[in-house]
Amino acid sequence: MTDGIFSDTVSLEDRILGGLDAEQREVASNLKGPMCVLAGAGTGKTRAITHRIAYGVHSGVYSPQRLLAVTFTSRAAAEMRSRLRDLGVGNVQARTFHAAALRQLQFFWPQAIGGVLPNLLDHKANMIAEAARRLRLSTDRASIRELAAEIEWAKVSMLTPANYLENAHGRGTPGGFDLTAVARVFQSYEDVKTDRNVIDFEDVLLITVGILQEDPKVAATVREQYRHFVVDEYQDVSPLQQRLLELWLGGRDELCVVGDSSQTIYSFTGASPQHLLGFKGRYPAATVVKLVRDYRSTPQVVKLANELLGSRRSGGTVADAAWAKPLQLVAQRPAGPEPRFMECPDDEAEAAVVAGRIRELIDAGTKASEIAVLFRTNGQSEAYEQALASAGIGYQLRGGERFFARKEVRDAILQLRAATRAVAEDSAMEPLGQLVRDIVASLGYTDAAPHSGGALRERWESLAALVALADELAISRGPEFTLMEFVNELQERSVAQHAPTVQGVTLASLHAAKGLEWDAVFLVGLSEGLMPISFADTPESVDEERRLLYVGITRAREHLNLSWSTARTPGGRANRKPSRFLDGLRPDSVLGASARSRATPRRKAAAPASCRVCGTMLATGVERKVGRCSQCPPTYEEQTFEALRQWRKEEALSNDVPAYVVFTDATLTAIAEARPASLEELAKLAGVGPSKLEKYGEAVLAVLVENGSA
Repeated sequence: MTDGIFSDTVSLEDRILGGLDAEQREVASNLKGPMCVLAGAGTGKTRAITHRIAYGVHSGVYSPQRLLAVTFTSRAAAEMRSRLRDLGVGNVQARTFHAAALRQLQFFWPQAIGGVLPNLLDHKANMIAEAARRLRLSTDRASIRELAAEIEWAKVSMLTPANYLENAHGRGTPGGFDLTAVARVFQSYEDVKTDRNVIDFEDVLLITVGILQEDPKVAATVREQYRHFVVDEYQDVSPLQQRLLELWLGGRDELCVVGDSSQTIYSFTGASPQHLLGFKGRYPAATVVKLVRDYRSTPQVVKLANELLGSRRSGGTVADAAWAKPLQLVAQRPAGPEPRFMECPDDEAEAAVVAGRIRELIDAGTKASEIAVLFRTNGQSEAYEQALASAGIGYQLRGGERFFARKEVRDAILQLRAATRAVAEDSAMEPLGQLVRDIVASLGYTDAAPHSGGALRERWESLAALVALADELAISRGPEFTLMEFVNELQERSVAQHAPTVQGVTLASLHAAKGLEWDAVFLVGLSEGLMPISFADTPESVDEERRLLYVGITRAREHLNLSWSTARTPGGRANRKPSRFLDGLRPDSVLGASARSRATPRRKAAAPASCRVCGTMLATGVERKVGRCSQCPPTYEEQTFEALRQWRKEEALSNDVPAYVVFTDATLTAIAEARPASLEELAKLAGVGPSKLEKYGEAVLAVLVENGSA
């Protein structure tokens, strides 16, 4: 076979393999039998496997029509096809699992099932809403989105409505419903699809698996068609995708998989690194190659990424534990600037500092499109949208709605506007911040963040941002700032934030950033409760949060900035702590210059606090403050707690402040349970700072003594 790029006297091997490093060359030149490529971030895995395919085709080992390369996104598939065309093998199929299965299903449906293939459902929302209505369950867009995600997880885990409940322990309350209700919605959704004669994306895989299992002729035809397989991002394979791959193979071993267990960040969708980590056990003769030369990032960025994973948990229970150890990347680029660590007094200040640093980079020649701000939840975007808009910097929001386009934000603004007339007629108007809290409480806002994640947490974050903005403006604009003025301010900000969506700074969640890279990356909001997220309440989920931060770090080519704030709002209490993952990484937590004592021990990563009653990991700030999980009963005497509450109420009234300003409920609970007998013991409790100790300490101890608790 002589394509244009191979028509001169240079050998085929030199043409295709000459530009590869030693490990990439090993991947590309070993064409037969099972192969597992453990490829770290930025190590050229796509280059290695595309050159492997090209070398196999041009050398005659592979027939291009009989090789299937499988990726996880359409974008990745398109990139692979483009690279293969450049290598003279444009007729190789590179598809996602779903696209490959759908192609087969369309071909085999008439003979295997008969009739016309049902229409493919683009979005589940309407069908799930109809399923919930049939059960007379009340839903909104956020809960429907969460139910859709849960049903998708169940289906890729190869569960049915009948066996979902027994296999869904620990899944929380998707969409705010208990698991029994979710199982009923799942069944109702399947019924609605049957009635409408449609199938969803998971059905494409499930039906294809069913046909291949039940119809030997179809299975034989597919296995004759495809002799060799390549699977990229293999750490993200779900049980359903793995089953489909096994049926495609039919017991053969002509399979090359590529992945990195350190980049497993989609366990909540059913992805599991165990297929990658257990590959050698399933194929003992497999060739294993590790790609560790990082061509993307500077040595400074690579060093930070390696150190972050240095204390991670293993990837799981596998026969060879060494497989679960993180790959140690080796930087290949010239040295660059050291990563910057920035502590800010509050979220607004953090966003302003980040926007200022971005302006510096742009003025120095970095394109805005080569800069990204990455955060843990989409609810964090608003501060950065506003800061960038105020600085005149264009941005694009990836993987989520604009803040003011979110339903809960639109509903809140409508309720705030409707309340302006009633407030104007009320001479005893509350402070603006409290007024806004009262109004948005009907939409689900509470002073404490919800324990669960997903849609419920996102809604709360959006509403909390509005409340925080009201508090901020009440301080900066003065006590005369009215609710009507606040609503008008929101409208103006909504208009001002319609920035260009091209050639702008990328705003994205860490999950949405997977597979992308930029010259400069800002990792923001790196405080406990956000990184790791508060509802990461098991060692495995905390470990996945660490991997998520690792993915964020390895998106940066040259400039890397890591920041956090000590308070949510300007003037708020500085009770936030930097992420435990930064312990040992940020400058003030490692051995520094020679002036620093050599005897000072390296700080260890903070272990998640455990419940003093049952020993389980504490997930929320409230739980950590009281030292007890929400499932365990209180250990205080009711009389003592009520006496403390009454004292707090009287203290708040006498000082004309809200009760929580004196002590929050969580701190009051901690006091009642700990029953401190001295100011020193009281000072050790979370939520009791020096100023509150001085102001309220003696009074608190007096209440405890009066009630026989001290």
